[in-house]
Amino acid sequence: MERMHVNPRAGVVRDGTRDLAELPKAHLHLHFTGSMRSSTLLELADKYGVRLPDALTSGEPPRLRATDERGWFRFQRLYDAARACLRAPEDIQRLVREAAEEDVRDGSGWLEIQVDPTSYAPALGGLIPALEIILDAVASASRDTGLGMRVLVAANRMKHPLDARTLARLAVRFADQGVVGFGLSNDERRGMARDFDRAFAIAREGGLLAAPHGGELAGPSSVRDCLDDLHAARVGHGVRAAEDPVLLRRLADSGVTCEVCPASNVALGVYPKQADVPLRTLFEAGVPMALGADDPLLFGARLTAQYEIARRDHGFTDAELAELARQSVRGSAAPADVREKLLARVDDWLAY
Repeated sequence: MERMHVNPRAGVVRDGTRDLAELPKAHLHLHFTGSMRSSTLLELADKYGVRLPDALTSGEPPRLRATDERGWFRFQRLYDAARACLRAPEDIQRLVREAAEEDVRDGSGWLEIQVDPTSYAPALGGLIPALEIILDAVASASRDTGLGMRVLVAANRMKHPLDARTLARLAVRFADQGVVGFGLSNDERRGMARDFDRAFAIAREGGLLAAPHGGELAGPSSVRDCLDDLHAARVGHGVRAAEDPVLLRRLADSGVTCEVCPASNVALGVYPKQADVPLRTLFEAGVPMALGADDPLLFGARLTAQYEIARRDHGFTDAELAELARQSVRGSAAPADVREKLLARVDDWLAY
C-alpha cells in the first residue's frame, strides 16, 4: 500500500514528493475573464441567452494556435464571447470570489488579477463605475477567503496609446483602493512598446508597478522593448528571452521577474510540448520567475498545474520548486509583512 504522510502545514506527501497545492506561492499572471470557471461561464451564458462557440461548451480546453493571425483571432473571439457573459455587478462579484477560491485551493497567498476595465464599462455604467465594482469585488473576496488580492490595470496594445494614458491615470487614482500595477496586454506583435511609454511613465510616477506583456508571441526584442521603453519591473511571459543569452543576463542582473505561464505557452503554439518551454534555461540563468495560469478558462490549467509541469516535465526538485515560489512572492506587490509570512511558510513546506 502506498504510504501517505499528513502534515498540517504541508499537506499530503506521496512517494517523498510534497503536495504542490500546499506550497505557498503568489499568483501574478491571471487575466480577469480568463479566470472564470467553465461551469460559471455556462450558467451565465444560459442566464443571458448567450450562444457560446462550441469550443467553450465541450468541457475540454479549446485547441488553439495563436502564433499566426488567424489563430490569435480565434483565441480573441473565444475570450470576447466569454466576457460577453459578464453583465452585472453580481457576475463580477461571483467571478472574483471564485477566482480567489481557486487560488486558495492552489496554495496561493497573494493574487494580482489583471483587468482592462474598458472591456466591462459598457455593461457596468462606465469606466470609473466598472473599476469601482471590480475593486469592491476584490476587497470582498479577499476578506471572505483570506487571500491577499489586488488589481493590475492593463491597457490594450491594439488600441490607441491615448486610451492607455487614460487608463494609467485611472489606475493611479485608485492606487490606494487596490490597484498595484499597470500592464499592457493583447497581441505583442502589434503596436510598438514605445508608443505606450507615456502611459507607463504616468503609472510609475503614481507609484504603480510596470508589468507589460512581452516575449511570448514575439521574440527577445519585445522583452528588450519592455525594459528599454516601458521600464518594466516585471514582464508578462518573457519566455522568449531564453533565445538571447545577453538578455538573460540582463534580466537576471536587474532582478526583473518574468511571469511564465507554461500551459498557455503550449496551448497557444509557442512551443510544441511542455518539455520545450525553457523553464530550466531561465531558472539556471538566474532570471526570477513567477509561474502563472494566464487564462485557465481557455487553457484548462490553474496555478498548481504550472508547478506540476515544472516538476514533471523539467525535473524541478522540491527545493527548486520552493525557490520558484519564493521568486513569485518577491516579485509581487505584496506588502513586506505579507511577503515575509509567505516566505516563512515556503520554508516550512520545504522543511517537512
